[in-house]
Amino acid sequence: MKKIDLHIHTKASISDSHFEFSLDKLKEYIEQLEIDCIAITNHNLFDLDQFNTISDALNIVVLPGIEIDLEDGHMLLISENNDLVEFSSKCQKVNELITSNTDSISVEKLEEIFIDLSKYLLIPHYEKNPNISDETINKLNEYISAGEVTSVKKFIACTKKDESLTPVLFSDSRFYESLDSFSPRQTFIALDEISLTGIKSCFFDNNKVFLSRENGNKSFQATEDGLMLSTGLNVVLGERSSGKTYTLNKIAAAFENVKYIKQFSLLQNDEEKFKELISIRQSTVSEEYLKEFKRVVEDVTKIDLEQNERDVENYLTSLVKFATETEKEDVFSKTNLFSENPFSEKDLSSLKNLIEAVKLLIENTQYRTVIDEHITTDSLKDLVLDLISRYNDLAEINLKKDFLNELISNIQSELRFRTTSTFPENVDFYRVLIEKEKIKKYKQIVKSIQTEKKIYSKDIRGFRIIAKSKKYTGAQGLKNTSKSMNSFTRAYSLYEEPYDFLQELKQIEIQATDYYKYFIQIEYDTLNEHGFSVSGGERSEFNLLHEINDALKHDILLIDEPESSFDNIFLKHKVNELLKDISKSIPVVIVTHSSTVGASIKPDHIACTKKIVEDNDVIYKVYYGHPSDKKLKSPDGDTIDNFDVMLDCLEAGEKAYNKRRTESYEILKD
Repeated sequence: MKKIDLHIHTKASISDSHFEFSLDKLKEYIEQLEIDCIAITNHNLFDLDQFNTISDALNIVVLPGIEIDLEDGHMLLISENNDLVEFSSKCQKVNELITSNTDSISVEKLEEIFIDLSKYLLIPHYEKNPNISDETINKLNEYISAGEVTSVKKFIACTKKDESLTPVLFSDSRFYESLDSFSPRQTFIALDEISLTGIKSCFFDNNKVFLSRENGNKSFQATEDGLMLSTGLNVVLGERSSGKTYTLNKIAAAFENVKYIKQFSLLQNDEEKFKELISIRQSTVSEEYLKEFKRVVEDVTKIDLEQNERDVENYLTSLVKFATETEKEDVFSKTNLFSENPFSEKDLSSLKNLIEAVKLLIENTQYRTVIDEHITTDSLKDLVLDLISRYNDLAEINLKKDFLNELISNIQSELRFRTTSTFPENVDFYRVLIEKEKIKKYKQIVKSIQTEKKIYSKDIRGFRIIAKSKKYTGAQGLKNTSKSMNSFTRAYSLYEEPYDFLQELKQIEIQATDYYKYFIQIEYDTLNEHGFSVSGGERSEFNLLHEINDALKHDILLIDEPESSFDNIFLKHKVNELLKDISKSIPVVIVTHSSTVGASIKPDHIACTKKIVEDNDVIYKVYYGHPSDKKLKSPDGDTIDNFDVMLDCLEAGEKAYNKRRTESYEILKD
């Protein structure tokens, strides 16, 4: 079994932040993590002189490589350790083509440069950003055997899918003098002697690629000092101040996309803050419910009824004056275009939306069978073509009207400049009437949406979140929504008159896109299993369950002493079961003193921390193993008795446990 890391950076490029490479730090990394093979893969470049220096200084296999920006993703290309001059010249061509961090080359250009891709090991960013697209992978399918992932979770997920590439986990590290910790992300392969051909053969068989040397994909290295954890459920034990949280922090620092629930972080005694937290978590509910109303408000915001009235009044006044000044008519004012109104253009937005809707029906694959039961694809295609034709005809008419309106306006300007006659003001009566009707509908919509109603309900592990829409009851509520020092007293006095209220909001320094939020508030309530609002302790319980439930969006879950905030009954009956379920998908690590969590949860793996003081220096050691192991071992080979660990950390020692059992529990039982 060999341990490899084929993604190492030793030189900064336009795709990196600047760093000064340290060969000593790279040596330290290889020795400390016992790595058998590395590949130097700098972004779009290969430095032959530096590669030779590194290769000569290390007593392991060092392979030449390059990380290429390929069709908007990243691809590792690794070569045999021979013909280095030729490889260097090919990499130079890549470097010349990629002159900014937004450039990339095509598959065709890649093949043109490297000619015979079968000579190389190609590893795309697979479950890792910026990932290579499936389309690009398909183009290179015969040359690709493995894909780079970013986490243990994604590694395990890929091993369970027949159609996935063989997953590999690499550090993607840059080595510089001040680097204070090393990534534990490497891959083990079932190979006796390192060669590029041997590595490729292992990658073509995912049964020969592993996360650990001894336990295959059942465990992984969690920290640089060698702590091994299960890919399932782990419990970390230890006395007070023995380094449990220190160890948890090291694990958190070693991986990306970590869900870390820290000790006491979920205690929640403030009801208002709790409601605000729930509101933030469920913000998408409010946004979805008010999405259409937001569009209505944005449309109405553009309407100015007072200006419309002034326009009509000005038109009527000018028309009367024009009619009474016939004696002033001249050759200019007698022309037909002098008082001509502009043509009204057709609003095509609804027709455009209809076309998009039909196109969606045509392109939909998920519900193709259902759609075909009612209407054929050919009929939909005929329909969309007719709609597009109608749209083009109307758009053409609008363009002609727009041209004529501009022409008429220019002619009228010239005529009116040359006459002393009064001319009627232009007014779009159709628009004025439509906007007046819009305001009527808008008022009805506001009254409807302000009617109190339940809009959402969701059950989460014995709790229920209820969302209700309701009217604001005072100016303070509006101010709280704005999160500003603005006064809303005047605005709230007009709250029952939707149009006037909106006009007043426009006078306040708030975002126009947020006006809709001030018409209705969404209030959330969290109920317990009996249907009552949760207590302070139940709020904390709900927070924990919600945060754990959210963990599957992450790659690893860390929890620091949940028993500090919760009772044993809750932990045993609700939390333990949930954690066991989650650990089937991602690694879970729990620090605990509680036997309810530490023992009853039946972890896959346990670790124990010990604090040792040597020459006034504090050293934190970690021992690990299976719960049934007699001995737990440390990365440097020391061992401790698992039995003593369990009793000391979970039961305050064997003597205290036996005394409590015989003098308390058994007496009560009898």
